[in-house]
Amino acid sequence: YYLKSSDEMEALFSHVEEAIYNTVEIAERCRVEIPFHINQLPKFPVPANETNDMYLRRVCEEGLQKRYGTPKEVHIKRLNHELNVISSMGFSDYFLIVWDFMKYAHENHILTGPGRGSAAGSLVSYVLEITDIDPIEYDLLFERFLNPERVTLPDIDIDFPDIRRDEMIRYVKDKYGQLRVAQIVTFGTLAAKAAIRDIARVMGLPPRDIDIFSKLIPSKLGITLKDAYEESQSLREFIQGNLLHERVFEIAKRVEGLPRHTSIHAAGVIMSQEPLTGSVAIQEGHNDVYVTQYPADALEELGLLKMDFLGLRNLTLLENIIKFIVKKTGTQIDLRNLPLQDEKTFQLLGRGDTTGVFQLESGGMRNVLRGLKPNEFEDIVAVNSLYRPGPMEQIPTFIESKHGKRKIEYLHPDLKPILERTYGVIVYQEQIMQIASKLAGFSLGEADLLRRAVSKKNRDILDQERKHFVQGCLQNGYDETSAEKIYDLIVRFANYGFNRSHAVAYSMIGYQLAYLKANYTLEFMTALLSSAIGNEDKIVQYIRETKRKGFHVLPPSLQRSGYNFQIEGNAIRYSLLSIRNIGMATVTALLEEREKKVFEDLFEFCLRMPSKFVTERNLEAFVWSGCFDDFGVSRTNLWKSLKGALEYANLARDLGDAVPKSKYVQGEELSFIEQLNKEKEALGFYLSSYPTAQYVKLAKELEIPSLAQAMRHKKKVQRAIVYITSVRVIRTKKLQKMAFITFCDQNDEMEAVLFPETYIHFSDKLQEGAIVLVDGMIELRNHKLQWIVNGLYPLEEMDVYEEKKDASVYVKLSSQYEKKLLNQVTKILFDYSGFAKVLIYYEKEHKMVQLSRSLSIHPSEECLGALREIVGEENVVVKI
Repeated sequence: YYLKSSDEMEALFSHVEEAIYNTVEIAERCRVEIPFHINQLPKFPVPANETNDMYLRRVCEEGLQKRYGTPKEVHIKRLNHELNVISSMGFSDYFLIVWDFMKYAHENHILTGPGRGSAAGSLVSYVLEITDIDPIEYDLLFERFLNPERVTLPDIDIDFPDIRRDEMIRYVKDKYGQLRVAQIVTFGTLAAKAAIRDIARVMGLPPRDIDIFSKLIPSKLGITLKDAYEESQSLREFIQGNLLHERVFEIAKRVEGLPRHTSIHAAGVIMSQEPLTGSVAIQEGHNDVYVTQYPADALEELGLLKMDFLGLRNLTLLENIIKFIVKKTGTQIDLRNLPLQDEKTFQLLGRGDTTGVFQLESGGMRNVLRGLKPNEFEDIVAVNSLYRPGPMEQIPTFIESKHGKRKIEYLHPDLKPILERTYGVIVYQEQIMQIASKLAGFSLGEADLLRRAVSKKNRDILDQERKHFVQGCLQNGYDETSAEKIYDLIVRFANYGFNRSHAVAYSMIGYQLAYLKANYTLEFMTALLSSAIGNEDKIVQYIRETKRKGFHVLPPSLQRSGYNFQIEGNAIRYSLLSIRNIGMATVTALLEEREKKVFEDLFEFCLRMPSKFVTERNLEAFVWSGCFDDFGVSRTNLWKSLKGALEYANLARDLGDAVPKSKYVQGEELSFIEQLNKEKEALGFYLSSYPTAQYVKLAKELEIPSLAQAMRHKKKVQRAIVYITSVRVIRTKKLQKMAFITFCDQNDEMEAVLFPETYIHFSDKLQEGAIVLVDGMIELRNHKLQWIVNGLYPLEEMDVYEEKKDASVYVKLSSQYEKKLLNQVTKILFDYSGFAKVLIYYEKEHKMVQLSRSLSIHPSEECLGALREIVGEENVVVKI
């Protein structure tokens, strides 16, 4: 198919010339003009005797009284200013629409965020309870949000708990009409590898060749096929000389970047005064909410109102923590009125104990917090703003200034009131605006335009704005040299400055979570674990932290567990939904059946549950996760009884009480490790115990520290008994093999590295699931602790240890000053790690010294032979 020319069309339809003329006539009558940049804001329904401006003012004045009781002059003046700007720009309906759905959220106990973006700088937003940040208390600027000298639609983004976002979209759809509200389409485009794969498949390349073709494209974010061809010699060799490969590559380059599939914008919702079908193509979505067929940029060009309803996981987390607190203590937490000088909260932040704390939990951020030792809310706002590429380089200066290790200097004394809270560093965009207003006499609207202009780094604009700024400073009595230096300072930080309104709002969420973690730790960890359901890696991390904080995590229980993690006494009960192979439908059926009556045993469980949920795979997951421990039967015997239980349930469903109930199979128990591995299969990790648990006694006797103890001593040779969870082998630039491994003990996890010289000797010991004695040194690298491995030694079985735990190896040396000989002996002791203690007898000094238990050895023939070769046959004796 192709679009035929007019000549071809005339030839094809020459027998109906009238149709050709009529087609042209109809085409000439078709005229479509699409108006752009004309706002199509919905009208908010207001009382008959009021305009939208009047109604907004009345609602704001009521909110002002509610927020402040008796408002001060500064509040009244600021409110009047903002309302006048909003009215003059025609945005009163916008604010009323947002106020209305936020009112619905509050009335229906849907937690909303304290604010997001520059909207937190608006007093109107604050008194309407759209935001919870007082812009006057925190020195936030309205003009950063809505600038009468730069007319654009206001942009209020709202955070809701992620599980309740759909409820809010449903509300606006029901209020304004199904055809006036829609979610927004997004287009996924063909990236380099996807373009190759799709075209190669269409062109008939074998799957193996498609895989090779795709893998030859370097795995770099945003790489194009053109760049890949220039960068990869292997790719060029694969393409050149093969006509089919060349053809695939050429076509793939042409389709690269084109839309491949549609999805729905994560936050955007469009609202319109008229039915959307009059201005935009729409299609059916889910929950009876339509989806536009135009992306966000095109919709804004059409003047349609876009609002961002963002589903924030951390608000769901806050909601759940509060519910747990109420259930356990009866205390009702008001997030709006938390004390912002809570000592326990700042101690937690100063320790970097920020797992699960919004914006503050990365490794690098933890290190910054440990150095900063924040003691006021402003510290959190600043560090959230600075911890980004670019301004990050100012963090050491900020910390040193805070702790009085660096003198704070200002280019001019009048900068002090503006920069004092950030110790002389420009951190926020609003500070640039305040400098321009204070020194150059700019209105805040003009100052916002200056901020935007200088951030673009256009030389002509920079020079033009410099003249404007310096002239303003001169008119206000400042000297030219100071004005030039201050402008240079603004230019330097214009790209780095962060939106303070946004920083304050999001730091408030971080503080709220930190406060709850510090003061309600059990409730916090329970909610945090529930938030991670479906993410095994996160659950493992959070369970480790829970245990470190002294709380037990109980296995899932058939009689007591629910969908989520729950508080049980002073412990946390595991979630049924977090058992592998157990889905929502199975858990729902189980809980509904349990409501009627508790389950008495395995056989009754199989009989009462719907048969589609009682499969051998499901039952094995329940058994080995510990869910059936309530029956008082060992997991091994429960497992061996599954087949009989299923047969009994199938018969009893047909024949009823005529079928005698089966009995549990009794048999030999699986070993400790076998049962633990089965538990790991069911949960994804070890919960009830840990493979290294059987070596706790050994570690104590050999004075081997736990990982937590070892981590306290950097730059010191240490040993630990660990379980290897992952191994990744790479090649260096010199093509030598080295390895990165992860290992853990019962409570902690650590990353480690084996450099090439170590890898050569110990590569055969690198097995996932192996329990080893690791030897090496801990160092801080890239803000994380890392174990530099010197050696890995498999542990003997415990029964062998029991036999040899009292063994002693005596080594005789002529003198304690034979350092070279002693070093050779010590090296052998490291190479043959084990359980027998080692004693050195120094003949000249008539002295016997027992070496540290960390130097205990396995007295194998090979080990003893190596020692005798150094010190002599008669100078090594073993006593068992």
